[in-house]
Amino acid sequence: MNRQTTVTLALIATLASIPATALADSGFFIGGSIGAATLDEDFEGLGLDTDSTSFGFSAGWRFGELFALEAGYQNFGKFEETLDLGGLLSDVTVEADGFTVGFAAGMPLGSTTSLFGRAGAFFWDGDAAINDFTLARPGDNNLYYGAGADVRISERLSLIGDWTRYELEDTESDVISLGFRYRF
Repeated sequence: MNRQTTVTLALIATLASIPATALADSGFFIGGSIGAATLDEDFEGLGLDTDSTSFGFSAGWRFGELFALEAGYQNFGKFEETLDLGGLLSDVTVEADGFTVGFAAGMPLGSTTSLFGRAGAFFWDGDAAINDFTLARPGDNNLYYGAGADVRISERLSLIGDWTRYELEDTESDVISLGFRYRF
């Protein structure tokens, strides 16, 4: 069974198990975030240890306080580093972005704060270049997962802080971000 089928079946099972009383705070939401993405691995044969400014957008549907389905866009920014490649100093850049589809589960800690976990599928593509010459244009669909906190500022607006790990082929990128979520 491939990863996408597993994620889809997990989403269906989760939604089927939601009690009707937990749907009281249901509704559509949108969000945005900005943060730092790290890359400390071998990406397309390039040993990189760098970070960049990332940003993302999301939208979804909450099923009460406990569960949500979400979809979004994540841009990792531009990872840049100068590497010694065979005795020549070369400027290496790696860029990646993609779309997410997944679910989140929350645990309220009071009337204004909750913790959440998230997981899903990440459909991405990238660009790896040396001295502005494209080395590779990888792309795939992999998993992402993470956790964070939601602090309500008003009835509809929340401040979100989170960490998410994105798998990019044999590489992983961690994103720590701060953003907002608006509930309709």
